[in-house]
Order: sequence, then structure tokens, then C-alpha cells
Amino acid sequence: MAVARLCDVSRAQAQRLIGEGLVSEDGGRVRRKAGERLEGGETLLIHVPAAVPAEPQPEAVDLTILYEDDHLLVVDKPAGMPVHPGPGHATQTLVNALLAHCPNLPGIGGVQRPGIVHRLDKDTSGLIVVAKDERAHASLSAQLKDREMHKTYLALVEGRLEPPEALIDAPVGRDPNNRRRMMVRPAAGSGHGRDAQTRYRVRTYYDGYTLVEASPITGRTHQIRVHFASLGHPLAGDPVYGKKGAASARAASSSSHLVSRQFLHAWRLTFHHPLDGRELTFEAPLPEDLDKALKKLF
Repeated sequence: MAVARLCDVSRAQAQRLIGEGLVSEDGGRVRRKAGERLEGGETLLIHVPAAVPAEPQPEAVDLTILYEDDHLLVVDKPAGMPVHPGPGHATQTLVNALLAHCPNLPGIGGVQRPGIVHRLDKDTSGLIVVAKDERAHASLSAQLKDREMHKTYLALVEGRLEPPEALIDAPVGRDPNNRRRMMVRPAAGSGHGRDAQTRYRVRTYYDGYTLVEASPITGRTHQIRVHFASLGHPLAGDPVYGKKGAASARAASSSSHLVSRQFLHAWRLTFHHPLDGRELTFEAPLPEDLDKALKKLF
């Protein structure tokens, strides 16, 4: 028997590195637990991400702000910008930009994610509301939890989606074979999925694609991407949940040529102002890359 140890890395940290796919064994994915003994002769490749600062630092990064007052602001986040610092992206995040824009933001709602009420994937563009004080953060967080904050996305999915309007009701949980992925999983049993619902309405049919308005009722990780992929209609350009296998190779190649990231944009956002209760609705136009993709389909 052989034992592999990492200096200054705890068993919990090692398990997290394995779960995040940052450890490979003989060129393949590690399927061992952090404390499991090796047989001897194995080759392990371990990638330890750079440490993330305990507190995010302000950075002068351009922001597209659609609305701002003393209590909140609404930002149109570009694709490629992470919402908050994490392994692999400690800087140039939305939080770093917000801290430079709002000097009083630190600590609102937490140190690591000041002002953040909800998230978007790094490569998903669109609207995010940010709280500038504790009262606004509490109110907006409650609206999100109580499903009183309404979000609508524009998504381009592969194939002709039928029916033209429906509710996708399928539990979503983490993929046991790849901790970076989510999947539709039964709501009962070990590693069960959590309830997840997405309502959609077809906006336009194209040759080989469908443009939809997708409104998540719940807020599970990667929910929209997982739900449409589970129907056999993954988002165009989705590198994680796109179709696999030789039979779909041509379709996947065509999709990646059309757009270089998942075609998903947080288009419309509706909520009540934390102080006076008035309903606010904002819309963000499609960014240039997604607009060009649609024009290719005409």
C-alpha cells in the first residue's frame, strides 16, 4: 500500500480538489476518497488553485448600470465576467467592480459576496440586481426566496422545441460522476435532486433551433441549461450540457460555430423596490455576440 499526502492541504481540502475535478490518476478522473490508500505506482496530477483573498478588493472595471439609487443598482453583466471571486478567478469579477463603484458596499450581505442577491453563470450575460444597504439586501433576498422576484431569460436551444409553451418540472441535483455538472435526478433516494421548475414560451422557430423565453420558478444551479438538455434540446453553444456522441457531432459542431458560449441571456428582471414597494421592471438587449448568432439563422 502507498499513501499520497499534500503538504498544507487538509483531508477536506483534498476531497474538495477531487470533487472539483482538479486531481487526475493515471490520466483519468480520480474516483477515490481523500483518505483512501493507493496500491503503489499510480501517477497523480494535482492542480491546486491560487488562494483567493479573504476579502475581495476594489478594481476599476467598467460596468453597464441600467438603474441606480441610494439602495440598489441593476447591472447588465457581460459574458465572461464571474459574479464573485473563486478558484481560478480571484480578480476582475462583478464584486471587484462593485466595490470600486460603491465604497460603502463592503460587508453588505457578507464579506465574500457583498451586495450580491442572486447569481449568473460566468458565461451567461444579463441583468443582476445588487443591494447597497442591509435593508435592501434583506428585502431583495426575501423576494427571491418567496418567488416574488421574476426573471426571464432568452435562450436558443437546439432543434424544434414542442410544445410551444410548457412547464418543465424536473428535480435537479449534482452529477455523481462529475461534481462540476448538474443533472435531472429523482427527488428521493441517495444524492436526490431538489425540486426545480422552469416555464418557457417559444418566441421564434429557426432552421434547427428554437428561441425561447425561459422563466425559472426555482433557482437551482444551471437549472435552465439542465432542463432543456434533459428534453434533448440543449442550449446552442453549451460546452457542458451540449449533445454528446458521434450521432450528434455535426449538430454540436454547427452549434459551437454559431456562438462561442451558451446562448443564455438574463433579459428581463422584475421586483419590488425595498423601500417604497413600487414594481420595477428592467430589460437588457441581447449582447452583440448573441444578436449576431440570430442574424446568421435568418
